[in-house]
Amino acid sequence: CARVHESGGIPFLLGIATYHASNAGKTIPVTIKKAALGTMATMAQNNPPVQLKLLELGHLPQLIQLFFDYSPGNDSGNEPDDSMREKCVQAISASIRGHAMGEICFCKNELGLLMLKIGIGMQSKNSSKPGAQLRKRCMFLLRALLTADEASDERHDLFRDAISFMCTHEVDDRFEEDSEIREISLATLTQLLRHPTAKKGSDIVLAHKIQLGSVGVPRIQAIGELDGEDKEFAELELDEWQQLMVALAGGCNA
Repeated sequence: CARVHESGGIPFLLGIATYHASNAGKTIPVTIKKAALGTMATMAQNNPPVQLKLLELGHLPQLIQLFFDYSPGNDSGNEPDDSMREKCVQAISASIRGHAMGEICFCKNELGLLMLKIGIGMQSKNSSKPGAQLRKRCMFLLRALLTADEASDERHDLFRDAISFMCTHEVDDRFEEDSEIREISLATLTQLLRHPTAKKGSDIVLAHKIQLGSVGVPRIQAIGELDGEDKEFAELELDEWQQLMVALAGGCNA
């Protein structure tokens, strides 16, 4: 990765991923674009020099637009492709997580915030829910942004709707069938309640404490009645629910 970075490979990969041919020109196959995005993600993960280089190249607006270029109803002439959108989020996530300036730049991008909301499933009732892998990628990035040590009340307020959506939908097995997404959501809400500095997220979660209790108590009971492999499979979700209930009680008494 270091040799690719030093040889100028990052602009090349970004160019491949975001290349858009004119109507008469040849395009780059989606499979190659996905490979370029995956390589960028691998290079950027926990690698500040690569993350900085991508920011200098203005990669965020380009990759965010690429996400929408492959979304349903796009005007780019592309077939909607959830796996392409997932690769965009993967590359964005790897390039900004743990990089303070990268996280700030993303949170100032209105289309980036919209991308995350759409990606976790916040769309109109008539729209189909994104695939589970895309939803997980977006939830993973959302959790990182909300629970980072540098997260502020201002950042939490930017994601107020998304935090509320987690409280009302993402933790509820009647809406979210993927247990891993429910577990990520529950863990995120608990971390928000316990964030050492930013308190806005905690306030937003506490505003939904009755809703969370009405979902959590019967869910804990239902998991307790399971047996065999089903109970073993649900143990992590049970643990996350129990931790959230304790954090909610602590928040209410604070």
